[in-house]
Formats: sequence, structure tokens, C-alpha cells
Amino acid sequence: MSKAHIHTYDICSLGMGKPASEDILVARFTDYLAAHPDIKFPHRHSFYHLAFFTGGKGAHTIDFERFPVKPGQLYFMVPGQVHSWFFEGRIEGYVVNVAAGFFNAFLQDAGYVERFPFFSGVSAEGVVMLPEEARPRVVALFEKMLLEMDGTEAYSHDMLRLLMLEMFVKVSRVTRHGDAPQEPPHNYVLLRNFRKLVEQHYMQLRLPKDYAALLYVTPNYLNAFCRHMLGKSAGEIIRDRVLLEAKRLLINVDTSISTIAYQLSFGDNSYFTKFFKKYEGVTPEEFRKNIS
Repeated sequence: MSKAHIHTYDICSLGMGKPASEDILVARFTDYLAAHPDIKFPHRHSFYHLAFFTGGKGAHTIDFERFPVKPGQLYFMVPGQVHSWFFEGRIEGYVVNVAAGFFNAFLQDAGYVERFPFFSGVSAEGVVMLPEEARPRVVALFEKMLLEMDGTEAYSHDMLRLLMLEMFVKVSRVTRHGDAPQEPPHNYVLLRNFRKLVEQHYMQLRLPKDYAALLYVTPNYLNAFCRHMLGKSAGEIIRDRVLLEAKRLLINVDTSISTIAYQLSFGDNSYFTKFFKKYEGVTPEEFRKNIS
């Protein structure tokens, strides 16, 4: 696979030698890597991707942000994120690939899973270091998932749903800072809706006032709210999403800079180059060369 092209995998294309499920895959990390050696190159998924490390070291890059791999880490990735692995020696742990709609048969709220902060789609928020005392409980849940994947018991998919939801709740509990003030539920709803709107419209709508109107709040309120919740203004969040997509597109060397500028709704190549260099410190061409 060329390093200059971002391949998108679906669940069926990452099977483990058994009849592929269109909804879920659970595997030990060593087996997963042996079956799919090309996944070390930058790629993305059309599904949620979870990785839990119990042994080994290396690095994991998610949307161009690099994290050192350590035992006890959980990585939560949403569909569309670009990532790649750089391992040193044998890696141990677990992998789960799960379709976005896998929980819909259980949950009335189709967006329930997105309430968990590690499924925000922001790289750093999706990397969780479990306290040492919590790791055996999470390992036990992964082992139960493996048994359900390999077994022939009735309602195996329902049991997998229960086990994963239990893991999400337990991880949220053990990683939440007890002294941190609890935000009102409506704040999380507004934040989730804003992020969804940015994901849908960042190529066309670039100003906070555009999103404030869609959310029925004032631009000043939206900016203050984002600073309170995320430490960034609404404009910075929109800008960061545009920059992220630019980086994802720049990996493909077959796409010209002018074409990328057009795809991202910049008036011309020069405006896009100035925008990119202002916030990244390098031109798009230099960024592409460094990545290659």
C-alpha cells in the first residue's frame, strides 16, 4: 500500500480468517497485526476502532498527533480519523472494530455512544490511560468479548453490546477527575451539536455566527461556551477542523495543492497557502514533503 494514499477500511475487509461480520470484530492485537501487516501505514476506518495495550511500546499517530504507546492505554477512534502505528517489538492487547449503528438495536438514542468524551473525534480526548487498579477489570471484559466472538451461544451480539457499554461506562468512571465540577447535561448536548454541525459544514461555513444561528444562540455566547468547555473559541474549533482536513488531503500526493484549495472552498491557491502556513508554520508543499 502506498504511504501517499489514505486507504479506508470497512469491517469486512479486516476480518480474521472467519466469516466476516458486518457489525463487529474483536481480536487479540498480535493476531490482528499478523493478519493485517499493512495497517501500520496511514489509513482510516468507516467504523469505530478501539485498541487496548497490555504490553509493548512504540508510537501511535492519530490525525497527525503522535502518542507514545504504553501498557494500560486505551485508544478510541471514530469513523474517518487517520491513524498509523509504529511498534517496537511484540505488542499485546486487544482490538475492537464496531460499526457505527451496532448499538442502535439496544439504544433509543442513536447518539448515546457519542456522549462519552473519548468518542469526540478529537485525538487527545480519545487516548485514555487507565489507572493500574482498573486494568484487570477491563482485561476481563475484553476476554469475555473474545469468548462471545468465538462462541455459538444465542444472543452473542447482544452480549457484546452489553459488555462494550459496560466498558465505556467503567472507563468513564475511573478516568473522570473526582474534583472536577460536573457540567449540566444541556452543556454536553450543545457541545455535541456544535461539533456535529462543524463536521457537516466546515467546508462552507467558517464563521462562528453561522453556527450560532443554527444553534439558536448568540455568537458571543457560543465563543464563551466553547472557551469554557474546551479552552478554545468557536472560531478556533472551526479552523482546526479545516486544517485537519487539509492535512488529510495533503497525504495524497496525486492531488494538487490547487485542487485541495478548491475542495476546501478557498478562493484560490494563494489564500489557502497563506492560511495553512499561518497556523501550521509551513506551506502545504513543505508539510507534504515532511510527511512523505
